Amino acid sequence: MAENYTYILRCRDGTLYTGWTNDLEKRLLAHNAGTGAKYTRPRRPVTLVYAEAHPTKEAAMHREWEIKHLTRAQKLRLIAAQQTEKEP
Repeated sequence: MAENYTYILRCRDGTLYTGWTNDLEKRLLAHNAGTGAKYTRPRRPVTLVYAEAHPTKEAAMHREWEIKHLTRAQKLRLIAAQQTEKEP
């Protein structure tokens, strides 16, 4: 069963982009190739700064909607919390 992901990218201009995919690596490559979202095309390169796995496409899409409704400060806290979890 394929995983589905909700992710946040940091664009070259410092803005944040939120999306969902079932293949993070392929989607990141598409964004950086200019074939991803219209928003990220002029803001390349982009960097993956946050990702979370979901069991279904619907769950990933719902979480994308939730994150898109957060303020920038809330998104930055979400990113920082995940990065803190990953530190040894």
